[in-house]
Amino acid sequence: MNRIYNPERTTWPELLQRPTRTIGDIEAMVKEIFREVKDKGDRAVLKYTSLFDGVSPGSMVVTPAEIEAAGGMVSGELKEAIALARTNIEKFHAAQKTGRVTVTTTDGITCWQEKKPIQKIGLYIPGGTAPLFSTVLMLAVPAAIAGCGEIVLCSPPDKQGNIHPAILYTAGLCGVNRILKVGGIQAVAGMTFGTESIPQVYKIFGPGNQYVTVAKQLATQYGVAIDMPAGPSELLVLADDSADAGFVASDLLSQAEHGKDSQVLLVSTSKDLIDAVEKELEQQMEALPRKDIAEAAIGNSKLIYVQDKEDALELVNSYGPEHLIICSAEEGFYVEGIVNAGSVFIGNYTPESAGDYASGTNHTLPTNGYARNYSGVNLDSFTKSVTFQKITEEGIRHIGNAIELMADAEGLQAHKNAVTLRLNRLENKK
Repeated sequence: MNRIYNPERTTWPELLQRPTRTIGDIEAMVKEIFREVKDKGDRAVLKYTSLFDGVSPGSMVVTPAEIEAAGGMVSGELKEAIALARTNIEKFHAAQKTGRVTVTTTDGITCWQEKKPIQKIGLYIPGGTAPLFSTVLMLAVPAAIAGCGEIVLCSPPDKQGNIHPAILYTAGLCGVNRILKVGGIQAVAGMTFGTESIPQVYKIFGPGNQYVTVAKQLATQYGVAIDMPAGPSELLVLADDSADAGFVASDLLSQAEHGKDSQVLLVSTSKDLIDAVEKELEQQMEALPRKDIAEAAIGNSKLIYVQDKEDALELVNSYGPEHLIICSAEEGFYVEGIVNAGSVFIGNYTPESAGDYASGTNHTLPTNGYARNYSGVNLDSFTKSVTFQKITEEGIRHIGNAIELMADAEGLQAHKNAVTLRLNRLENKK
């Protein structure tokens, strides 16, 4: 990893850059695939599935028999682990429910707000070298709690035309309505426009590579919402001498193995810790099955020494990490001061992996600095707030004149008339 000691503030923007590629070429490809899927439906989706995934499934739609068969391929131990994770995710997200908020703003005027579920949800679940069945839990569980009526899941098929059995089992367990063997740009386009096999949805969730990320952003131009802009996974560990170097190295590698374009950073007020972590990284990496991937990601990553805690905190908030681990004797100072992070993990025994799988928090989080202005997925991500109001005769008398004056000042005569007619009617009733 690259070592940087006491970087000047003027160098921070360059120092904290993500290893992302330009999207110009990707964007042109995404737009072309979107146009074709919109015009040709399933035919275009199958064409690109064959081109990109090297397989031509007879049908994109997963059958109930396939879901049942997948359950037999998942070990009992893994099923128990999934059940434990599901229980904790349900507890945490169910606790986020809020009831109707009602207020009387003026005598005779009652306003209230209610959360309503988004009716049609699309979930994108990556397959490939890391089939993320845990993401099914993170998205389908809160969608069900929110009351979303239709949950559609797309995941790329393997070379045999199948979706990983753990993904199918988890989707069936969580009540997903429709599962499709399709990934990449064509899956996002299918959920955006709807095809003969893929239902059109109102909001798309889920991580993916840069192609999927650009596709999701393009979907917003066609009236489909997305959970957040997202890119390669990232982790920042903020630590001092109280941290366990072996634990820190294991956490850095846990994110580095996600992909070659992942980024991990260690920000520390201890040079000794940086030395110890670097040695641990070398040793632990040798035993990883995904060593090549982790090694490439480590090449994008940095060990940063800063002299004081105030600089360390400001550096972290400037970066806005997707995942932040705090292992420090100054834990309270950092926890209180952090404002830009997707999810925060505190103490030596709180690995980022816990949030990825089973502690209960959601692992679908903003990357690429979007933690500065986006939240991670939560129960509210699957709902929308609708406001209501009811005004009585007394209420319109209280605010009617103010509305007339304001509408007249803006030159909106019909707005004014809508109130004047009512006030005149009440005046005539006297």
